[in-house]
Amino acid sequence: MSQGAAGNPTVAMIQAAFTHHQLPWRYINLEVAPADLPAAVHGALAMGFRGFNLSMPHKVAVIPLLAGLGESAKLIGAVNCVVRRDGAFVGENTDGKGFLTSLQTVIDPRGTNVVLFGAGGAARAIAIELALAGIRHLTIVNRAMDRGRGLVDALRAGTPTEVTFVPWSGNYVVPSDTQVLINATSIGLYAPEARVPVAVESLRPEMVVADVVFNPPNTRFLDEAAARGCTTLDGLGMLVNQGVIGVSYWTGVTPDAAVMRRALEQALGLAR
Repeated sequence: MSQGAAGNPTVAMIQAAFTHHQLPWRYINLEVAPADLPAAVHGALAMGFRGFNLSMPHKVAVIPLLAGLGESAKLIGAVNCVVRRDGAFVGENTDGKGFLTSLQTVIDPRGTNVVLFGAGGAARAIAIELALAGIRHLTIVNRAMDRGRGLVDALRAGTPTEVTFVPWSGNYVVPSDTQVLINATSIGLYAPEARVPVAVESLRPEMVVADVVFNPPNTRFLDEAAARGCTTLDGLGMLVNQGVIGVSYWTGVTPDAAVMRRALEQALGLAR
């Protein structure tokens, strides 16, 4: 359920999974005004919906309307995926889980030192999931000090991970012991030339560098990291894997991620 959801490529991606696995399901856009959210949630439950996704501005407002929250959704304080369990709706957050699944294809994050750019919704979801996955130390780098320190406080209160906040000004110099560097801001989204302010010379070949930006998938940030010999991870993986997790929650079937990625690339006009 979302406002202004028309043209959402997620529809094509998830419907492709249903078709591929011969599931007689439909994933549709429903535009719901904030004032109508309670009625929409109650109606979905009454009509037998197995679940749904939410976009802003509903991710927080939906929480009082649900029977419970998953562990990470509770810590993140936002829901993007609702699942029917035992006749009631439960809120989950699959954004961070999707990123973690993508990251695990190139590195086991347990015990690693991670630097995360940003402290907004995506960054918060990723930070929580990384902490729950057992990273050793997380450095939050953000321009807005209040938001950055707020995320640090949430992580310290809800997880055992060591966390540090660093105000972002100028080109950030990545510490040499960093194993994973993540851009969780919107810098570069639909803007191929946009530059993440990082000291490129501080990037080392042994680092994994990831970006949540999915269009274009090859951002300037990732291109600069690849030129320094880093292993790179684009934002399409996060988007696909959060969809995989949602479909699995709803149907009990683990869908083919490759099928979903092809459908997503086609919907975004990225297919070759």
